[in-house]
Amino acid sequence: MRLKTIAAALLVAGLGVVGVAIAADDGTHEARSALMKNVGGAAGAMTAIAKGEKPYDAEVVKAALMTISETAKVFPDQFKAGTEKGDKAASPKIWEDHADFKARAAKLSADADEVLAQLPADAAGVGGALKTLGGNCGGCHEKFRIKTE
Repeated sequence: MRLKTIAAALLVAGLGVVGVAIAADDGTHEARSALMKNVGGAAGAMTAIAKGEKPYDAEVVKAALMTISETAKVFPDQFKAGTEKGDKAASPKIWEDHADFKARAAKLSADADEVLAQLPADAAGVGGALKTLGGNCGGCHEKFRIKTE
């Protein structure tokens, strides 16, 4: 059982680190989507723990938080001038108010680092951390993402 947990943690961490390394400074819709999928996968791993669908595992939580933190650090750099064409989910507000966009990403990263430093000890703690991190994500999506359906 412990081996499965370690493998899951490595998978979450690996996807985040590899995804960040591959997508860094690419600026394409595909790179942006890949980075957000890393965050979504990390949040999903934490959500499964918070909901009791998966047992609490500190290594999985650490890996997920590291993925969120590291991805948030590089994500704003994917939106350089001239990359606004062809991305139907990215609002023009990203380029119009890039300072706020960067600040929101920095806050997400800092909040993930803070949670990591005081790692939640159980599923309830992971749920609390998700509320904080989710608030960051939701606020940014509200302002800077175009809803595509």
